[in-house]
Amino acid sequence: MKVNNNSGLIRILVTLGLAMCLRIVPLPGNLAVFNPDWVLLALIFWSLTLPERVGIFHAWTFGLLTDVLTGRLLGQYALAYALVIYICLNFHKRLRHFPLPQQGLFIFFCLLLSQLLLFFIKNIQHPAQLHASFWLPVFTGTMVWPIVYGILRFVRLPQRMR
Repeated sequence: MKVNNNSGLIRILVTLGLAMCLRIVPLPGNLAVFNPDWVLLALIFWSLTLPERVGIFHAWTFGLLTDVLTGRLLGQYALAYALVIYICLNFHKRLRHFPLPQQGLFIFFCLLLSQLLLFFIKNIQHPAQLHASFWLPVFTGTMVWPIVYGILRFVRLPQRMR
């Protein structure tokens, strides 16, 4: 059975669009600090499984969209996403064969790198304090990685996207 290349691209764009929606979902009370970077998690998954289809350009583009969506300085998410996806693309051949807990450790460091870069950019704009809530999206993103991996793998597998 031959797979339509456009259906694969549409699936990727739909999942990234849903991740952007999850990024801005209003959570009650203080739960907003626990909201992981869904867009980055989806970009990491697609860059690890389909590195020839999702790369730095997609990371930069969705980073700019995330900047606009969240009202942040234009380019900060784009820079963070592009850097993380560059690292993922360099290690994708090895990471695809790692078990999920080892991938989770890699995801932790990717999310941490992104958060530190965002904090550094924020600190350049005006001095900022590093609070305990800074680490929460990194931990929650690492904890939900197996779920994100499972869902996106289920989305990818029905027709063996390439």
